[in-house]
Amino acid sequence: MGDQASESHVQELRAAFDEMLRRIAAGRDAIDQAALKPPPATGRNLAEGYRYLMGYVAAAVERSFAEDTAFPYFRRAMPLHNKSTWDNADNLYLAAAIDGDRQYRIRGRALDHGHWRGGPPVHGLRAPLYGIFTAVTHYTGDSGGLAELVPQVTNNAGSIDTAALEVAADGTFEILLGPDRPAGFDGNFLATRTMFDGAKQRARFIVCRELFGDWENERNLELDIVSLDHVGAPQPAHTAEDARERLERVGELVEHPMRFWNEYFATILNGYGDSAAPTPYAFPPPNATIAPSAPSATVGAAQATNIYAGGMYDLKREEALIIAQSTPVEPVYTGFNLCNIWGESYDYANYVSSLNNTQVRSDDDGCVRYVVSHEDPGVNNWLDTTGHEVGMLSQRWAYHEQPDELPTVEFQKVPVSEVSDHLPRETARVTPEERREQVRVRQGHVQRRFGN
Repeated sequence: MGDQASESHVQELRAAFDEMLRRIAAGRDAIDQAALKPPPATGRNLAEGYRYLMGYVAAAVERSFAEDTAFPYFRRAMPLHNKSTWDNADNLYLAAAIDGDRQYRIRGRALDHGHWRGGPPVHGLRAPLYGIFTAVTHYTGDSGGLAELVPQVTNNAGSIDTAALEVAADGTFEILLGPDRPAGFDGNFLATRTMFDGAKQRARFIVCRELFGDWENERNLELDIVSLDHVGAPQPAHTAEDARERLERVGELVEHPMRFWNEYFATILNGYGDSAAPTPYAFPPPNATIAPSAPSATVGAAQATNIYAGGMYDLKREEALIIAQSTPVEPVYTGFNLCNIWGESYDYANYVSSLNNTQVRSDDDGCVRYVVSHEDPGVNNWLDTTGHEVGMLSQRWAYHEQPDELPTVEFQKVPVSEVSDHLPRETARVTPEERREQVRVRQGHVQRRFGN
């Protein structure tokens, strides 16, 4: 029968539940209270704001009740119902809770991965285009305040990407995680402690990003993670005290990021053009982005191997934005996707609202020209606004090593009816039937990426 709940347990848990609901409601205020700097209260922004809120509720329940550093597992950190932080449409984000003072082992299996070593393209099923494992000290936004953004450093500890990963002939690999590399160990290792201002910081999460280029043929990695001092041990039973603490954490993990990312957009990115303290990452006026640059703490736990550019677009129904992108040093991966002001990527399963370097077509001069518009102009490199007249432009380039020359981007706003007049003659075109085929491939891939 188990132990009988005391009256104090009943009252404490009811109080914790009520406090959780209060904090969720406080997070809800970030949707429509002007003092918390939400997007303009259009019908669509409000609808997407409530979806955004409920995504944080779903994530908070899993993070609070299922995360255990002694018994970790990889959870889908940004599934379709919980997009945020201007997520990458090509990414499968996975995360596991860890204790940076312990040792862990990740085991994995990849399909054909010759492209990780610069091999020729494979026709058929294969591993993701690129992947990277990173130990992080915290999730950006968990604190609820911008003070967590420490100048000049990210909150990343160690990382290892697929170029450096040692993989057996059968596609299997192991990664040892720990505060220090064991003496004589020469296999894959990822450090879970880092130094900042002379003090040790220990990682609390391991994040895996799997980036997909060929959405038709690339498949997820098989992964598992264990704490080496708990293999085969039973997980302790849940207690009333556990439940109280976890209910409290649910509310915190909803309220804090809802408020944090509104403030981040308004202040760090200067998304509304009225920030009192704009940063080097502040956005320019609409229909342009900041110059491509490497991440710092100002952009949180960003992918360490990425170069980023971001900004806003503001387009009337009859307007289009042509973006010319040049890459003097060829990246491993290039991605460009559109997001709403909440930081959710647009529906990339059912709309061509994102493109990567496998999906785009370059012109004869080597330049990739994207077209952002509400109406399909019939070119391959079109990004669909899905009806949002104002939204975010989010570009990424991944390199194994920092390049000597960074990418460049140029912008031109034109009438959508004149798009073809501003593109080279050889620019790749698509028919309506070919566009439907592009969407079919996307729909199938996204189901596989996030399926069981």
